[in-house]
Amino acid sequence: MTNDDRKRILLIGGGSGIGHAIAATLLERGDEPVIGARHPERTAAAMAEALDGVEVLRADLGDEESIAALVGAGPFDAVVSLAAAHANGPVSELDRGAISGAFDAKVVGPILLAKHLAPVMRPGGAFVLFSGVAAWKPAPGLAVMATTNGAVSFLVEALAVELAPLRAVAVSPGIIDSGAWDGMGEDAKRGMFAETAASNPVGRVGAPDDVVSAVLLAIDNGFVTGTTLHVDGGGRLG
Repeated sequence: MTNDDRKRILLIGGGSGIGHAIAATLLERGDEPVIGARHPERTAAAMAEALDGVEVLRADLGDEESIAALVGAGPFDAVVSLAAAHANGPVSELDRGAISGAFDAKVVGPILLAKHLAPVMRPGGAFVLFSGVAAWKPAPGLAVMATTNGAVSFLVEALAVELAPLRAVAVSPGIIDSGAWDGMGEDAKRGMFAETAASNPVGRVGAPDDVVSAVLLAIDNGFVTGTTLHVDGGGRLG
């Protein structure tokens, strides 16, 4: 790959799990990932061996100044936002601050990314925003998650029209074995994965590579915009 072919891609919240897998794949194919993280020193230390040499910048989607400062790191071929902040629980017990944080991560922050970074996107560039299966398959205790993820899908439609010819694409993962579920304990995780696999049309849970390939499609295919790529094994239908 020549320097002219190399893509510079900003990954917001890309220092672990699926974001780590995306960054590693971009490196393997000769692209230039840049990680945006709320705590850049901590993120850089955690990924020092696997992603050695990858630039890590401060990016807090609840802080517009930190978003505006990213302009100096451009130009970019794509901006991928994997950020999430959870406000789970019964509606009767939800905390307003947690709700606001969830919307900052999934909706307000990505709008501000578009506001500040669209001018430093290269031709054909794309904003790739993470949604999630909860928007199509809500459950008790996940009202905020369902709402913010659903808003992402509407947001990319609006951005695709307003920012054209820049593109905007949502990626909506289902249950992915990315390490995010390890905290529930091995037995509980195994049971949850088995239940998910039994209800998914494809008969399994997802792997990070399933999501990585969808993100690469969103970045590389210049004829895809204003849509949501569902990477959930059909879980929203089960």
